[in-house]
Amino acid sequence: MKLNVFIGAGGLLSLTGVVWILQGLDQLGGSPMTGVVFWAWAGLASLVTGLGVLYVAIYRGTRPRG
Repeated sequence: MKLNVFIGAGGLLSLTGVVWILQGLDQLGGSPMTGVVFWAWAGLASLVTGLGVLYVAIYRGTRPRG
């Protein structure tokens, strides 16, 4: 249960990061965020954090302890 929450949170954070990067780089329109480079950097931070959460949840969370 706890592992699924972390996988979901990491996936959602990563997906949000990709959307913010595309909006910040003016590749995805329809938002006041479009074309504002700050959102590309914020998206990169979000993507890296989300991938880190996924790594910890999947690779560290499934190892046998001992």
